[in-house]
Amino acid sequence: MPAGVYKTRKKDGSPYYRVSFTYKNKHITLGGFDDENVAASVYITAREIVSDSAKYYIDPDTHTSSYNNCNQNFPFNKFITLINFRDNDIYIKTPIYLCKNCFLYFLAPNNTLIFSTDDLFYYSNHTIMTRGGYYFVNDYGMQTSILSRYGIRNHSVKGRDYIFKNNDEHDFRYENVLVINHFNGVTQIEKKGRTMYQSKIHINGDFIIGTYPTENEAAIAYNKVIDMLSGVVTTQYADNYIENISSISYASIYNNVKISKKLLNYIKERGQTP
Repeated sequence: MPAGVYKTRKKDGSPYYRVSFTYKNKHITLGGFDDENVAASVYITAREIVSDSAKYYIDPDTHTSSYNNCNQNFPFNKFITLINFRDNDIYIKTPIYLCKNCFLYFLAPNNTLIFSTDDLFYYSNHTIMTRGGYYFVNDYGMQTSILSRYGIRNHSVKGRDYIFKNNDEHDFRYENVLVINHFNGVTQIEKKGRTMYQSKIHINGDFIIGTYPTENEAAIAYNKVIDMLSGVVTTQYADNYIENISSISYASIYNNVKISKKLLNYIKERGQTP
């Protein structure tokens, strides 16, 4: 067998070749291949990657790599992992490259995401997947959007509920992701030169609940309407969880917040008196 190649067999009895090598006292698995020659070439390429930084590299400024110079049978994620290990002396199993004050996560040679170092532990243990521009991880058996780490809801709309400050939709550093609307049914608006918060709910069409001076009031008004609609409609609405507010303050806003007459009449006509 060529160096670093170990022959095994699949369940159907056909041969299969696993490749691994040791670098910086760490045993690294490079994958399995159907062809012995391909497996041997992968081992040789791994040795070249860790010894030739001029040919094999990651550019932290352009967020690109020299993978096109590489044996295309070599797994891309292992390419990133090996270069990061070579350059930064930290072995990370996911395709991460450490930079100053941030890190790059390589989904593909032409698709790189940027994250704050605070997220390093999480993404070192979670593989990011993509489908139609939607980035997610498998977390406790569930597909979880990476946007949830910023308090962005599943149905939030980019440009309305959140924005990327520098217009780079691949830059997920916390300072670049600005959440405009934190709550279900609440939208920030400008009214007569003032920032206001409009609360809206969909019940066979959109109903405006009201417009309020604070985001908390708008979110609590939404919760109040959900309670009013209990038993009136079959739709299950997710209420808003408001942090940093006492139960007394919440109750005071809940009891005093105004709801639009049109919506109150709608609820009343269907048998629920507010």
